[in-house]
Amino acid sequence: MSKVAIYPGTFDPITNGHLDLVARAEQIFDEVIIAVSDNPRKNPLFSIEERLAMVDEATKDIPHVSVESFDDLLVNFVAQKQAKFVIRGLRAVSDFEYEFQLASANRRLSSNVETIFLTPLEANYFISSSLVREISYYGGDISSFVPQHVEQRLHSKWKQKKA
Repeated sequence: MSKVAIYPGTFDPITNGHLDLVARAEQIFDEVIIAVSDNPRKNPLFSIEERLAMVDEATKDIPHVSVESFDDLLVNFVAQKQAKFVIRGLRAVSDFEYEFQLASANRRLSSNVETIFLTPLEANYFISSSLVREISYYGGDISSFVPQHVEQRLHSKWKQKKA
């Protein structure tokens, strides 16, 4: 039986911290599905199509990784993909309480779902999508936080919004 893991998130945008976790998860699991959440309540900067394209481009050279969108409960998506594992990243102790709550809720909703927590490399601990959006909005250098194509998309997006 193949070990399939789901790595869910809004990825608005995908960062080097996300990619760090994807690369390590790919070493543990037979297949990793990056599940881009299409949740309009989160008010993402990028459309679902834009986020899928950025994630797809960023992960094209990582084997056994695919990218899909979902707009349902995570446990339903996990079941649909016949997966058992959910990957979640922990950057700091402050993330733990929220992530533990999500993992517990998912386990209550489906006893077949097991959450695996991974921590990013120290160089990526502080990187978050919201931090990257904020820095890029003000024209700061985000080249060490995201892949080049994401940096370009952010600059274009802000230029459109400010016009």
